[in-house]
Amino acid sequence: MPPPPEGALRADPSRPWRAAAASYVGDEPPTYETEPTTLPVTDPEDLRDVVPDTVLEGARYGTLTLRAASLRGDAARYRGEPRRDALLAVRFGTGDSALILVAVASGQRAAPGAHRVARELCEWIAGAVGGNQARLTEDIHTANRGALSSGLHRLTDRAYGRLRAGATVRGLAPADHTASVRCLLLPAHPACRTRVFFGVGGGGLFRLRDGVWQDLEPDGGERDTVGGPVIGYGSGRPPVQRAAQEPQHPQQAPDPDPTPPPESEPVHGPFRFRASVARPGDTLLLCSAGLAEPLRGEAALADRLAERWDTAEAPGLAAFLADAQTGVKGYADDRTAAAVWEA
Repeated sequence: MPPPPEGALRADPSRPWRAAAASYVGDEPPTYETEPTTLPVTDPEDLRDVVPDTVLEGARYGTLTLRAASLRGDAARYRGEPRRDALLAVRFGTGDSALILVAVASGQRAAPGAHRVARELCEWIAGAVGGNQARLTEDIHTANRGALSSGLHRLTDRAYGRLRAGATVRGLAPADHTASVRCLLLPAHPACRTRVFFGVGGGGLFRLRDGVWQDLEPDGGERDTVGGPVIGYGSGRPPVQRAAQEPQHPQQAPDPDPTPPPESEPVHGPFRFRASVARPGDTLLLCSAGLAEPLRGEAALADRLAERWDTAEAPGLAAFLADAQTGVKGYADDRTAAAVWEA
């Protein structure tokens, strides 16, 4: 029997009861069972601290459709540890002036209360974005990239300042009481296709265009850097034009005013920012390191998701979750993904 094509899902012969959607790519099955096994230990005095194994979100506004999922990693499921990733998708405002925020955070591995830190960071940033929704929406609609970058930089730094203060109160090192965070701002107005990314720490920002993945992750301190097709992504498909050759947009024009440095650089690294204009047919993917690392490291997974997500219609929530949890040996961390389909 010929081997399955590159990127194809493989059934795990040791677990014949698993659905094909819960199988894996690559030469070997993942070390841990993909489905949940052990529940985390729960404090009966603090049931509000319980973290569900999996969270799904979705929405549709104007030309965009959002699908998001956060699931506990295979290793955490095996060990009975809570999900350290946090996902928050919220809408501020109404009608065409509404602004959607998607925030993804990942707590430190093995740090006590890592799941609480990640959730708090998402909530603090969401509160600040909601409090400045009118101004942020105006800056996005008018392509005021300099104001967006500096304002979101200050907002993010204040959230990390609260984490540092919390670490001091608890007698913890800042590195043990922190999290990485990555956010998307999506205007609801159908005529505005500007998509704004900002955050600190590990993870990924990718764009699927014409069947080929582009790695759009900006380097810290750089403005609106745009990556071309990533080697190994979209193999067998026609390459797309490098994003640097795309028509200029006011939001991609050089900004003479540098972003002021934060008061104290977060433990996870520098602030990252990127604003871009979506094209019909694009799929933008924001994800935590638990999905970004296998996407960059296993071409078969990138090919599989390109095949599944290079569609005019966004998948349903159940199908999106099944795609996001496709197994890859050697990658067992929590996975959080938020994808935006452009009609």
